[in-house]
Parts: sequence; structure tokens; C-alpha cells
Amino acid sequence: MRGPLQQPFMNLWLRFTDKIDPPLFALAFALLLLGLITLASAANDTPSRINAQAVSILVALTVMWTVAQFQPQTLMRFAVPVYAFGLVLLIAVALFGDVVNGARRWLNLGVTRIQPSEIMKIAMPLMLAWYFHRYEATLRLRQYIVASLLLIIPVLLIARQPDLGTALLVTAAGFYVIFLAGLSWKLLLGMLLAAGASLPFLWPLLHDYQRRRILTLLDPATDPLGAGYHIIQSTIAVGSGGLAGKGWLKGTQAHLEFLPERSTDFIFAVYSEEFGLLGNCLLLLLYLLLIGRGLAIAANAPTFFARLLAGAVTLTFFTYAFVNMGMVSGILPVVGVPLPLISFGGTALVTLFLGIGILMSIHRHRKLVQT
Repeated sequence: MRGPLQQPFMNLWLRFTDKIDPPLFALAFALLLLGLITLASAANDTPSRINAQAVSILVALTVMWTVAQFQPQTLMRFAVPVYAFGLVLLIAVALFGDVVNGARRWLNLGVTRIQPSEIMKIAMPLMLAWYFHRYEATLRLRQYIVASLLLIIPVLLIARQPDLGTALLVTAAGFYVIFLAGLSWKLLLGMLLAAGASLPFLWPLLHDYQRRRILTLLDPATDPLGAGYHIIQSTIAVGSGGLAGKGWLKGTQAHLEFLPERSTDFIFAVYSEEFGLLGNCLLLLLYLLLIGRGLAIAANAPTFFARLLAGAVTLTFFTYAFVNMGMVSGILPVVGVPLPLISFGGTALVTLFLGIGILMSIHRHRKLVQT
């Protein structure tokens, strides 16, 4: 009886593993395990969050496996419709969106609410990779200007909500495509100088809370119980972990409720306090290996579109991790960017695994020649 029972299971397992990239999946799964272990400590007073995260992981893995089935050429056909759909939804949010905690980010569909800005995290690199692939043989300054406009329009709509964290991630995803498409270093330097020169003019356009976050970064002690509270408590938690940490479930900053948003944006502080420098080195190693694997897939991609898309998706993971760790450590302003595959949150998790599914699709079909 054992053989006949095992055969269907083995067939199912082979069908699953045939569609994925084992090294990439192993690294992502290791990060998920660390995330669940940390979330069990951070949300020990709300166990429902662990159950919700487990459900989100199942949905995210399903999305990853499904996307991995498509050939990159098929993904390319979705680029314009998905971008246009996301842009329409962002305009709808600006006109009819629900206001929650002073921000208009959500669109009520009756049965549920969606956050259209999340779509742009994938739609933006998909669209720009398609655009540059179309003009691969005749790339000129004009194409880079058009690509910049395609990036700026949705970013302004997202920043207006306001949602600085998502706007930053969408900007990064789009910029990576533009850069990887061959943007001149001279032009890049000119853009950076222009951006620096425009900062005094952009400052008045920021919301009050955004200006407070930047000023508080320079000196959190100026408002220790207000805008500086997050940074002060998170840096205390990170520093108190020492070399080996205080141990799982033994972090005082989190369990005595000094640390805000400990399950989401500041979960890295919980992890650092409980697992210390050694745990952080393990986490950084996993992220570096994940990013390295993604860049290797990008380097071996068969088409210009696939290379640009894989590179942008991979470097977006780097942006997630760098910005989150930077803000928790007090070297960057506090923005709403989760720690990838670690923080609680279904939408971000599904978006990240959609990106992993794209990488797997590109790797799996790397030997196919586009017709």
C-alpha cells in the first residue's frame, strides 16, 4: 500500500519543485521561518496575527508558484494593461478613496478594500522593462525622458495620498530599470545634483509629519515622547541585544511595550534585541544570498526585458531591507517600509513573493529563445 500512496504525492512534489528555483525558494523560506519566529515574540499578546500571517504565506506561495508558470514573454504582454489599470486605480483613490488616519490610500470595492499603490511596486518595473525592451536597438535620451515621466506620474499620485514609504519603493523600482537600461553616469550625476539643488524647494511641499520625521532623525531627543519616540526606543532595542541577544521571548523593549509597531515596521528591533549581532549577521547573510541569487538570474536572463525586470525586482528587495534596517537603526527617517519576508502584513508579503515568482519564471525559461 505504501508505494501507491507515495506515488501521487511524489508526482505532486515533482510538479511543484519543477516550477521553482530551489536556491531562491530555500532562502525565501528561511527568511519566512525567521519572520514567524520573531512575529511569535513580537505579537505574543495577539496570537491571531500569527494565524493571519500563516494564511498570507500560503496565499503568497500560491501567487509565487502561479507566476512562475508564465513565460517572460507572457509577463511582458501584461505590462501595459497592469500599469494602466494601476494608474486608473490611483486616480480613483485620489477622487473617491477612503481616508484612514488622515491618509487617502484605500479604495472601497464594497466587499473589500484595496491599496492600489501596492500594484505599482510590480507594475512599474514591468512597464519600464517593456518600454526599454521595445526600444532596445534605438535607445536615446528621449526614451529615458519618457520613462521618467512614466515613473513620476504614479509616484506623485502615491506621495499625494500621502504614502512616502510606498512612493520611495516605487521610485526605487522604476529607477533601477532606468539605470540598468544604460543610463549614462554623467546624466545620473546631473540628476543627483539637480535633486540636491531642489531640496529647499521641496521642503515646503512636505507634510508636517514628514518634516518632523526628518528633523527628529537629526536629533531624536528634541521630542522624546513624540516624533522621536520611535527612533529612541528602536535604537535602544537594537543596541541592548549585544552580541548574542537576550533570547527568544526575552526582549524587554517589546514585551514591556516600549517599542511601537513591533510586529510591522519595527520588527527588526525585536529581532535584534532577542538575537543580537550574531542573529543580525545571519539575517544579513540570507538577504545578501537572496539578492545575489536574483542578480545571477538577471545576468543569465535571455532577453533585455527579462534582465531589466529581474534586476529591478532583485534590487527592490535590497531597498526594502536597507530602508527598514536604516530607519530602525536611526540612520534614515522613519517611513512605512516593512522588513521583507519578516514583517507582519499580507499585502507586502504577496507583492514580494510575486516578485520572487517573476524571478523564478525568468530563470526557468532562460533557455527559451524569444520569437
